[in-house]
Amino acid sequence: MSIGQKNRVALAGILGGFVFAVSICAQAPEGPMTPGPDAKIQQAPKIAVRSLLVTTPVTVRDEKGEMVNSLEQADFHVTDNGVPQRITHFDLGGDPISLVVVVETSSRISPLLPMIRKSGILISQTITGPTGEGAVVAYDDHLSTLLDFTNSADAMEKTLSELQAGSPGSRLFDAMSQAVEMLSFRPEVSETDLGKRRVMLVIGEAHDSGSEEKLGEVLRRAQLANITIYAVGISGAKADLKRKPEDKLPPKATPDGTFGSPPPPGTVQTPTSETQAAEAGSPLAAIQALAFWAVMHAKDKVTAHQLEIAAAATGGEHLSAWKDRSLEKVLDEIGGELHSQYTLTYAPTGSDAEGYHEISVKVDRKDLTVRTRPGYYLVGPGS
Repeated sequence: MSIGQKNRVALAGILGGFVFAVSICAQAPEGPMTPGPDAKIQQAPKIAVRSLLVTTPVTVRDEKGEMVNSLEQADFHVTDNGVPQRITHFDLGGDPISLVVVVETSSRISPLLPMIRKSGILISQTITGPTGEGAVVAYDDHLSTLLDFTNSADAMEKTLSELQAGSPGSRLFDAMSQAVEMLSFRPEVSETDLGKRRVMLVIGEAHDSGSEEKLGEVLRRAQLANITIYAVGISGAKADLKRKPEDKLPPKATPDGTFGSPPPPGTVQTPTSETQAAEAGSPLAAIQALAFWAVMHAKDKVTAHQLEIAAAATGGEHLSAWKDRSLEKVLDEIGGELHSQYTLTYAPTGSDAEGYHEISVKVDRKDLTVRTRPGYYLVGPGS
């Protein structure tokens, strides 16, 4: 074959390939093509993109129990699963607050409602303050969003002053879940954005009946949404003392002498072990152990110390409005803590593992007590 013939053959091959390619392109359907069953798909490597921002409240007290507000950002050291983190936002009580008040209105506590109705002005003045915003969710057998987010102190006061006793049910966990959902859409504080601290205030008994949600699932979402839960436990026994003799309460969620959640790790469960764990030895350590268990076993039922667990899991505090503590005094304590509290924010680095992430916050001074949220649970893709 001559050189000219070879060139013509080569040119014909090139043109044929070009026509074939154009033909294929012309016949190709719009959108992605579905490979055949025998085709081997070469997937691009997955790139894990983490947009998680962790905000943790830090309460620092001295040996006398007084709040310490003289520390600087350099005094704090944060680790996530043992890995040191860079603090991207630091504040002392100044960031505005987004608050959802979750309040029980069941007939179980109806004798205490007059006390709760007077709390609106205290909440707006001592907790949300002039720069914050508040909302109200009430619960019994049903959930009611009585007030959406507003910065009006008058609206908060009016809403709470008109609370009415309802049915005997107590869907506490469902109400907390609703508050988490509402707070999750509020703007967050970050390195570049001026957002708000997300806070939930629960006023009610540590009792749940009829909820579809589990406490552990609610707390997982609250932790990831950087929500701090404060709980004001009102006394059912005190309500009973004020109740008329003809009023009757529904039976307890569990019979006397039974329990609905496991004991702290390393202990043997008995009908009294839960109460003993929370009231003897190291109460805070026992409650934190129960909080860790509730988050790790999110779908299991927890029926003891629910409000204490919720507060411990999110860095808040549980206070009882009975004995020598009035509701006014408790709300004043919560407001004082929130506005003298440090807020630390970081974007986790060096630890992308699924599962529970332990947060540790330490300060350079040894004579101080530090309280913060213990961690958060990170769910993997498709979980």
